[in-house]
Amino acid sequence: MFKIDDCVMYGMTGACKVIDITNEKFINGEDRKYYVLRPIYSDNIIIKAPVDNQNIPMRKTISKNNATSLVNNIPNMDISWIEDDKTRNKKFNAILKSGKCEELIKLVRSIHFNKEQVKSIGKKTHQVDDNVMKEAERLLNEEFAVALNISPDEVIPYITSHIPQQNI
Repeated sequence: MFKIDDCVMYGMTGACKVIDITNEKFINGEDRKYYVLRPIYSDNIIIKAPVDNQNIPMRKTISKNNATSLVNNIPNMDISWIEDDKTRNKKFNAILKSGKCEELIKLVRSIHFNKEQVKSIGKKTHQVDDNVMKEAERLLNEEFAVALNISPDEVIPYITSHIPQQNI
């Protein structure tokens, strides 16, 4: 169970802070406990998520040590590409929904690598892949920003300054 002031990753919403834990009473007399979440990088939004919710993944944000370890390991992460558009899209969306940092990094690297290859032969990437990459980058930037105590805009410069450019 999370506590008030914990920073969590909540599904595709991204980084949120637990600002309260409340009990809601329903007309049928049922009591249900909720986390009250405020997205860290979005204004004027409050989310109530049932404590026992199994549909939307919610987990504590990674620690600073985990973030730096992941950054240091980026050059060693696999890059793979799925040629079939439907299969690739299904796999990429599953990775996005899982919200696992290492998998999101691999996804971004794979799309980036493919983008460079396609660009070198004068073609463009699929818009769907570009959109998935942007969403994965947003989730990663938010989580790494919380872990490293920097702004989301500083995450990419942080990563590039800690890895030799040819290894990204």
